[in-house]
Amino acid sequence: MRGTHEVVRPPRRERAVLVGHAGRDRHALNGSMEELARLADTAGAPPVARLVQRRGAISPSTFIGKGKVEEVKSLAAEFKAEVAIFNDDLSPPQVRNLEKALQLRVIDRSELILDIFARRARTRESRLQVELAQLQYTLPRLTGLWTHLERQAGGIGTRGPGETQLEVDRRKVRERIAKLKQQLEAVDRERETQRRRRRREFRVAIVGYTNAGKSTLFNKLTRAGVFVEDRLFATLDATTRQMVSPDRQVLLLTDTVGFIRKLPHHLVASFRSTLTEATEADLLLHVVDAADRERERQIVAVEGVLEELLKEPRPTWMVFNKSDCLDEQAIAALKARDSDCFVVSASTGAGLKELRANLWCAAAAGTSAAAGRAAGTRDLRPETP
Repeated sequence: MRGTHEVVRPPRRERAVLVGHAGRDRHALNGSMEELARLADTAGAPPVARLVQRRGAISPSTFIGKGKVEEVKSLAAEFKAEVAIFNDDLSPPQVRNLEKALQLRVIDRSELILDIFARRARTRESRLQVELAQLQYTLPRLTGLWTHLERQAGGIGTRGPGETQLEVDRRKVRERIAKLKQQLEAVDRERETQRRRRRREFRVAIVGYTNAGKSTLFNKLTRAGVFVEDRLFATLDATTRQMVSPDRQVLLLTDTVGFIRKLPHHLVASFRSTLTEATEADLLLHVVDAADRERERQIVAVEGVLEELLKEPRPTWMVFNKSDCLDEQAIAALKARDSDCFVVSASTGAGLKELRANLWCAAAAGTSAAAGRAAGTRDLRPETP
């Protein structure tokens, strides 16, 4: 039993070497590596060094060339790193070969994102979703991960005679995946009951890249008090609150999980029930970090995920956030890019009065979901008074 004054040490942070390959999209490499550094720090592995292979094809056996493998090994020894994090997905043989050559733990971008989601999952639904995504990611990678998988392990009752430990592990993982899917279907039925009750209300969903300030904007518009942190994936659970106008008109606003480039497919599939809040909304607010140099690529990434999720287009308003970090010339450039956009600062409140007014006009114009969905992309946007 712990003493009353026992000091609990925080989990030890691992030092990481970041590794990237330019591949075909060399222009996006620097921004992608910066994002990987933030992901690693969020996961508790601050990067101490990074290495990029800018030329040459991807190696089928080790992803990077032999010379670069030796450079990573040297960097890891110099900075006493304990893990190598790669900016792309690795195949099981690549992970196995790299770990043998580097004598380090090796993880790829998808595994890193899944780890962050696992750390930040708070509700039962998000924990189920993350576990499902992790198991679906792990299943094809079971072969050769542990030495005990080579042994024959016949058994009575739980496994057939002659069944290898690998087959046992695969079967257990598949059984757990099936159980998780059943539990998530039950949760989704509960959500569907809630959504049916809300269909008379005008529904707005906030979507966007991770750390674009969606939750801060959500709190400003609804006074909800949702957790906010300057970290990637601070929000994993969809939260819905009422917005009430001075004349007592009501609309429902939903905060959703953020997107990111190279978002693991299994994660998108697992969080589909959570993201249904966005797919069934009458109007989407696409929030963009206006101060981020990578904002155009982030916009493309978000639109790509939305295309995958949405069965049909939704009316969408572009909301450029963090205008307090921009000068007048940059703000003018944003408005020239999209004359219908909103430029706001969720932290200072700048531009929110206009956004609120337009939301109330949109709600009045399309109170029912049917009216909203029948509208074109810009139809819900009234002319600015």
